[in-house]
Amino acid sequence: MNYATRQRSAVQKTLEDAGRPMTPAEIWTVARSLSPGLGIATVYRALRILMDMGAVEVVEIPGAPPHYERKQPKHHHHFLCETCQRVFEVDACTSGIDQIAPAGFTVKRHSLTLYGTCNDPKCASRPDYSGVAQPALAHA
Repeated sequence: MNYATRQRSAVQKTLEDAGRPMTPAEIWTVARSLSPGLGIATVYRALRILMDMGAVEVVEIPGAPPHYERKQPKHHHHFLCETCQRVFEVDACTSGIDQIAPAGFTVKRHSLTLYGTCNDPKCASRPDYSGVAQPALAHA
């Protein structure tokens, strides 16, 4: 039987208050203020228990470490800020996405991740090199 603990409550409250998916390190940084002495291993244990209870789910995004969010009642997508690496929830879903599958294929589920820069002024002020043309290599 899993008994509620102060540490697990701190992890759960951190995720609820953040309103966005977080890495274990982000959770640990915030939750320590709610539960002094909280260790990163305890955060991982709490996340595993909360996932087993159905309260938390993992968000897998290619190129990013696993993030965790409170279980959502409805389907949604994510936005990854390429500057700060934070992940945000996107509450919208494109209708008709199953129509882009190859002919004869059946879509059972989908996941969409948007990539870009978030609205944090620290991120917006950093230069964006993603669209900068690379210099051509000189032929010898």
